[in-house]
Amino acid sequence: MIGCQTVLKNRPMKAEEINARLLYRDGLMLVLDKPAGMPVHAGPGGGDNLERHFDHLRFGLPNPPALAHRLDRDTSGCLVLGRHRKALARLGRLFQEGKVEKVYWAITTGSPSSIEGIIDVPLAKVSTKAKGWRMVADPNGQSALTHYKVMGSGDGLCWIELKPQTGRTHQIRVHCSHLGCPILGDRQYVRDPANAAKVPLHLHSRSVCVPLYPKKAPITVIAEPPAHMLAALRKCGWRAEASHP
Repeated sequence: MIGCQTVLKNRPMKAEEINARLLYRDGLMLVLDKPAGMPVHAGPGGGDNLERHFDHLRFGLPNPPALAHRLDRDTSGCLVLGRHRKALARLGRLFQEGKVEKVYWAITTGSPSSIEGIIDVPLAKVSTKAKGWRMVADPNGQSALTHYKVMGSGDGLCWIELKPQTGRTHQIRVHCSHLGCPILGDRQYVRDPANAAKVPLHLHSRSVCVPLYPKKAPITVIAEPPAHMLAALRKCGWRAEASHP
């Protein structure tokens, strides 16, 4: 695991920084520990993004790796890259078929009514001129399924492990809000945006399990929680020495 876990804001990553965030590498796949606060690709507003630095991750191949999936700007943790076209095609199929197990950790304000369960709430994208776009619960939207389990709680906060079975945009954020326990620091899906703005988003891609090679065991990669989540995790009972996927 790595020790470089600060929230990066408005400054370029150096080559040694992105290499220090490499959690796994083989001939087909890389897994990075994405920093919170940095988008994975360029947006309309410009600014730094991870793709700008993928050339540092070629490791002898003629072309840089590419994204096999995406994480939100403010989400940290495991991000899977394919090292070449065939690798990306194989990874793409695994993600599309739901064969990649993704585990997220979230710190929420408030707790769900049940200690574990399944959130089966379809989602749709809506746009307005005043507020831009956002995802909403909509019975006519795309299917979205998330398994959740409460791992601990304290001081009005809750530590939840979430396993999305589908990959809808903002799925975990909307599903947590639908449960009545929005993610700490979420500026978009929280009842009090002014309070959420005081802290970064507390959502972390804890692990991925990728059945990349048919005759080998699935590859499991774990990213340690970022620095900005540690205090809240400890309030909820997490201890680094007893950490688990």
